[in-house]
Amino acid sequence: MKTIDTTVLEGYNAGIERDRLRTGMGLIEFERTKELLAEYLPKPPAVIYDIGGGYGEYAWWLASLGYEVHLFDIAKTNIAMSKDLAIEYPGAALAAAEVSDAREIPRPAGTADAILFMGPLYSITEYGERILALKECRRLLKDGGVLFTGAITPYGALIARITLYRATEKKKSRELDDPAVLAMMERALTDGCYENPERKISAGLGSSHMHTAKALREELSAGGFRTLSVHGVMGGAWLAPNLHALMSDPATKETLMKTVRMLDTHEEIIGLSGHLLAISKK
Repeated sequence: MKTIDTTVLEGYNAGIERDRLRTGMGLIEFERTKELLAEYLPKPPAVIYDIGGGYGEYAWWLASLGYEVHLFDIAKTNIAMSKDLAIEYPGAALAAAEVSDAREIPRPAGTADAILFMGPLYSITEYGERILALKECRRLLKDGGVLFTGAITPYGALIARITLYRATEKKKSRELDDPAVLAMMERALTDGCYENPERKISAGLGSSHMHTAKALREELSAGGFRTLSVHGVMGGAWLAPNLHALMSDPATKETLMKTVRMLDTHEEIIGLSGHLLAISKK
């Protein structure tokens, strides 16, 4: 578990991933990511490895479409919870659901048509270890295989705090009054290092690594990949008020999603999304 903040792993093992993609801004992330997967994935029954896939929201959805999906996650709780989704996808099944470190997946080389790698890159804090994880993805992929890499941005992390600033008297709404929080965000904006060991500075995200679109492309290149595109999967839609209600209505949901697609690849503003998704090939 080297280079992963212990509180990050503890959080995953406490079950914090459950329903993350079913509420708030997660609704947008899930919707747009599924659109991009549908656009770039090979046809079923291709083999997909979902590495760092949490408890399998994407894995089960893809399995229901006829893909052979192997789910891997470092948190035992996530893998245990993945069984709970079976009831939502009758007739579908995962090929595997295993506890594994992203830097050492127990599968032979050249056995995956596509890999979802949408969590580990920001949880691994050391550059060299992130490159090892990307090279492991390259080892696993067939020639011409597709890699979907997720990342979080420092811009989104700061803007989220601005939107909450003094909105209430809750501690989270007053974080920007703390010089240590501002220094932490300034460091993340400078080199991507979000240093919050053991969540001592802020109660939110533990120590992580944040990427600009440029930095994400550079790391993927160092890992041996050719990046086709980088997408801002939430655009600015996550800033809309009453987000859950808007995403629950088909008409307003589609309007919001149109704005996400409009901003999707505009380099000047892509970091506003908070979450990035890079599409690359071996």
